[in-house]
Amino acid sequence: MNISARVDYGMRALLHIAGAYEQDPKRLVKADEIARGQGLPIKFLEGILGTLRTAGIIISQRGAEGGYRLAHSPSEITVAKVVRALDGPLAAVRGERPEEVEYVDSAEHLKDVWVATRAALRNVLENVTLHDILAGELPTAIKPLLEEPGAWQRRI
Repeated sequence: MNISARVDYGMRALLHIAGAYEQDPKRLVKADEIARGQGLPIKFLEGILGTLRTAGIIISQRGAEGGYRLAHSPSEITVAKVVRALDGPLAAVRGERPEEVEYVDSAEHLKDVWVATRAALRNVLENVTLHDILAGELPTAIKPLLEEPGAWQRRI
């Protein structure tokens, strides 16, 4: 899986906003505060925030006292929801859903690998919320993945 800059920046921005939400759910956070706090380019961030607003993940208010806040509690916003809002489906094969691709002959069962890959991604991304990340406490079913041999090692 390739995690795009849009998703990485979007998650960082949402975690910044979620930190403010946990202190005061009505607090609005300005885009420039997020950009400074997370070291993000403001113009790119503004586009991401617009997409997150359209997806119903955040709410914006204009004006001098304006800014952004979460539309829901951090415990209700999963990483999967953010990825889908910013980049589309979790797993696609040449732009198609994995269950819709067709293979023949020796590649006949490749579809099974792509569907299983999507299921594995869902298992993690649909079960981790902004609150989990802020608290540094991943769900118990996810934690063992971090301890698997080679989990932290790069493979080429």
